[in-house]
Amino acid sequence: MTEATATETAESRSAASGRGGTAPESAAARVDRWFARNPALALAALLPVGAVTPLFPVELGVATFALGTLVVGMAHGAVDHLVPLRAAPNVSLRRSIAVVSVVYAVLGGAVVAAFFVSPVAAFVGFIALTWLHWGQGDVATLAIAGVDHLPTSAERWLALVVRGGLPMGVPLLAHPEEYRLVAEWIVGLFVVDATAAAAAVDPLFTPEIRAAVGVGMAAATLGSVGLGYRRVRAGEERRGGWRRDVGELAVLWAWFLLAAPVFAIGVYFALWHALRHVGRLVLVDPRAASAASAGDAVGALARFGRDAAPLTLGGFLVVGAVGATVPAGVAAPGDLLAVSLVAIAAMTLPHVVVVAWLDRREGVWRPGATR
Repeated sequence: MTEATATETAESRSAASGRGGTAPESAAARVDRWFARNPALALAALLPVGAVTPLFPVELGVATFALGTLVVGMAHGAVDHLVPLRAAPNVSLRRSIAVVSVVYAVLGGAVVAAFFVSPVAAFVGFIALTWLHWGQGDVATLAIAGVDHLPTSAERWLALVVRGGLPMGVPLLAHPEEYRLVAEWIVGLFVVDATAAAAAVDPLFTPEIRAAVGVGMAAATLGSVGLGYRRVRAGEERRGGWRRDVGELAVLWAWFLLAAPVFAIGVYFALWHALRHVGRLVLVDPRAASAASAGDAVGALARFGRDAAPLTLGGFLVVGAVGATVPAGVAAPGDLLAVSLVAIAAMTLPHVVVVAWLDRREGVWRPGATR
């Protein structure tokens, strides 16, 4: 959310309230509806489907994850090379591409090397990084939408812990067997002995670890919701944003408690996290934002798709390169999922750095700061 976008959103809300009617939707409001609100409603509608997925083989989840990654998951980070160009003044195309390319090469290579050296530690690091990033994405979405019950940095960081922890932590409570299976698949790419791979992940799935995650997630959720409620009850903030926050949290808790983990993550990655980031990138691209202002969702998506296409293909080449180099090879659907996750881990770390830079430019973690 640029300063202009934030101002536009605030002005449209003010105009609507001043006339007692409804103002035309701003680009930010349309993007929020297209890429965040409607997908959240779709995920809520899919809850009955998610609830029966534990009855089916894990291969259903693997296929869902592959489809979601193919359709939108891989593409959502494929415009990172243009983010500095569009979000900061006086950054040339050449410099934007060069800096982001170096970040990806160095950090992505370090992640892959970490899996070869210590696959269990790298797996834990990937979970922690994804926890951070998915929380980071949701907080930015709330900021773009003008949700105003999280006015301090501390409250937004707590929201990050909750939002990122739901997809990463809650499946460990409800479906630890499948969660563990995925860990064994990933570690097994680098530890050829299957028995050794299973033993290596044992410490991650003890009852004590699961209890700590469960208690921590419940406490963080209640704390975040309670702080927001205290603000809206005191009349300091509007209730609409708080209600939306609580509604989304309820959907996410239900989704990750009910659905089988691989299926749940596959749907969430494509339908929730990736789409929200695509919406954010639409707003920092003047041409795509202009299409959004005109109500042209197809035009905005076409612009994004054109920009993302080359590096989306590059992402799949990274998956292929990882698959060609892992010691155990790729012989089953579980191996393919594991290879994809290692490749995604390699791309996630530099992606997080780019998104953190964008957060800083837009003042996501310094509410009210001049951007």
